[in-house]
Amino acid sequence: MEQSLIQKIKEGLYLDGLDPKSYSPLSLAYIGDAIYEIVIRTIVMSAGNMSVNKYHKKSSSMVKASAQKEVFEKIEPFLTEEEMAVYKRGRNSKSGSVAKNASMMDYRKATGVEALVGYLYLAGDMDRIIELIGIGFDLNKKKKQEKNMNHKEDLIAGRNAVIEALRAKKPIDKIFVLDGCQDGPIRTIVREAKKTDAILKFVDKERLNQLTNEHHQGVVAIVAAYEYGTIEDLFKRAEEKGEDPFFILLDGIEDPHNLGAIIRTANLAGAHGVIIPKHRAVGITPTVAKTSAGAINYTPVVKVTNIGKTMDELKERGMWFACADMDGEVIYRQNLTGSIGLVIGNEGSGVSRLVKEKCDFISSIPMKGDIDSLNASVAAGVLAFEVVRQRLGK
Repeated sequence: MEQSLIQKIKEGLYLDGLDPKSYSPLSLAYIGDAIYEIVIRTIVMSAGNMSVNKYHKKSSSMVKASAQKEVFEKIEPFLTEEEMAVYKRGRNSKSGSVAKNASMMDYRKATGVEALVGYLYLAGDMDRIIELIGIGFDLNKKKKQEKNMNHKEDLIAGRNAVIEALRAKKPIDKIFVLDGCQDGPIRTIVREAKKTDAILKFVDKERLNQLTNEHHQGVVAIVAAYEYGTIEDLFKRAEEKGEDPFFILLDGIEDPHNLGAIIRTANLAGAHGVIIPKHRAVGITPTVAKTSAGAINYTPVVKVTNIGKTMDELKERGMWFACADMDGEVIYRQNLTGSIGLVIGNEGSGVSRLVKEKCDFISSIPMKGDIDSLNASVAAGVLAFEVVRQRLGK
């Protein structure tokens, strides 16, 4: 897997730490400001050689608070729930600084953008930073032309159109609804949306007008870039192969590189699918797809509202669960044959207490080195291929 910029710096200079979750929003904005500036200066220099004064003038117009506010307004529909939470923490932080040549609101929004960039940088996701800045400045003309040609396929505007899309089970990522509107069709949209994985956002009319030039009637839906599978899809795959179900469940994985690597491992280990939570976890992004090395096209990913409740439902269908935890029994002594679900926890906090209590096996990986933990995707690989080994030995 190709290393990110932060990984190269950490390894090349023997640096420890730099966990994005350990820093305050303003600390994230501190490093995010620098990374944002580097990307903007690179964009400016791509126009060719010119005087340094011209470079400064152009880049200054792109990094000022009002420009960053406009960038946020363009990228907001494409932000994940986790990214939006990071942005809001940055925006709401009290820095004590006085805004210069900008309104206080613009300044706070710019701080939110910088905090998000800093978070993504420390998380090793430069691809996502570049993607979002590209959206914010309408860059990559080829992609822009393609998006313009297929714009109506990406967005669905209008009450009836959105209702029909929901009832037809078209994969929808987000639905923007005019705040305060509560008439019959809107209530129908909200009710139908709650039956799906779509995220509802209540916004003002100006925000809807920014999303589309069409007559939106107070509602705009964004079609999901990836069509998530269902639990039934996973059981069907197992049945078609004549195998006991083998699923990998992720309890709060937030790093897109980890998710992509786990999907790749799931495919190679013959798992019938991966299950992820709807909230407080990364979903399918371009970085995830790239890191999966194509596995995303073959191994279905299911998004559920509650991992614990899903485990209860799967147990009723005969599944057992094993979760990775340092305090568990050595995995090589456990019987993981039969219908099994492997549970991998959050990169920092591990498997949550409620989810762990639902597991039938608490599995540890014996370690002989000087540090005490494995990367989440590596741990998933060790557990998954122990399941493979035991199945081959049946």
